[in-house]
Amino acid sequence: MPRSSTGPAVAVLTAAALGVVGFLGYQAAATAPDHPTQARPGSHSAESKKKDKDGAGSKQRSTALPAGSGTGVRVVYALGDKRVWLVGADGKATHTFQVGPSPASPDPGTYSVTSRNKGGVGSDGVQVEHVVVFHSEGGVVFGFSAAVDGSMPDPNARKRTGAVRESRADSAAMWDFAQVDTKVVVIP
Repeated sequence: MPRSSTGPAVAVLTAAALGVVGFLGYQAAATAPDHPTQARPGSHSAESKKKDKDGAGSKQRSTALPAGSGTGVRVVYALGDKRVWLVGADGKATHTFQVGPSPASPDPGTYSVTSRNKGGVGSDGVQVEHVVVFHSEGGVVFGFSAAVDGSMPDPNARKRTGAVRESRADSAAMWDFAQVDTKVVVIP
C-alpha cells in the first residue's frame, strides 16, 4: 500500500491550529472583565420595571443642577448621582444625563478639558467615540466617552480606568459642548 506524504503536514498544521486556538482562548480569558459588564442605565429587566412601577425600586434622584456646582459655562459631574449637566453661560443646564463611571474616580474639584479625540480604543480596551479628557492622575486618564457598542464600564473591575461612559447621543452633546479649556466641576 502506498504511503501518503501528507500525514506529517496534516499533523503539523493541526498542532499549529490547536496552538493558535489555545493562545486566542488564553488572550480572551486574560482580557475579559473580572465581573460581568453593568447594564446600561434605562435597560431594566421586567422584574425591575415591575419594582419601579410598584414604587419599590431604587430611590429616584433629582435631575436639578446641584447648588454650589460653580458658575459660568461648565460641565458638572456628580460622582454620587452618576449624572452630568452641561451648563451654559446663563447658569442653566442645557442637557443632563446619567453616566456609567469606571472603577477610578477623580477627586472632587475643578478641572478643564485638556484634549478631545473623535474616536479610538479606551483604556478598558473598548472602541469609543467622542473622547473628552479632563484630568490625569497616577497614570489614570479621566474623560467622558461613549462605547461604540453601547456598553458601560464595569465599576468593579480590577483595572483602574478613568472612563466615564455616556450613551452615544449624550456623548454627541458633550462633544459639541465641551471644547478644550471648558471647565469641568466634579462634585461628590
